[in-house]
Amino acid sequence: MEKTPTLRKDKRGFTLLEMIIVVSVMAILFLLSVPNIQKVMTIVDEKGCQAQRKVIDSAILQYRLDTGQLPQRISDLVSAGLISEQQTVCSSGKQLDIRDGQAYER
Repeated sequence: MEKTPTLRKDKRGFTLLEMIIVVSVMAILFLLSVPNIQKVMTIVDEKGCQAQRKVIDSAILQYRLDTGQLPQRISDLVSAGLISEQQTVCSSGKQLDIRDGQAYER
C-alpha cells in the first residue's frame, strides 16, 4: 500500500495568495511615490540652480568692486578667478550667463 501525503495544519508559513497581496500592496505604494520623488528632484534642481545664480551675483559684485565695471560675460568672472567653470552650469544642464549685471539661465 502506498502512503498518500497528508496535509499538516500545524505548519506555519505564508500562502501564495498572501504573498501576492503583499507584493501588490508594495507595488501600489511604489507607484504612488514615484511622481512625488520626481517632483522633489525637480525642486532640488531648481533650488541648486538658484543657489548658483546667487554665487554668480556675488562674484559680479566682487568683480565690480575689483575693477570698477560690470563683467560683460561670465567668462570674465572665470578668468578673474571668482568662479570656476563648473559653476557656470546648473545641475539640470542649463548654462548660466550674465545680463544687465545679473546672472540668468540661458
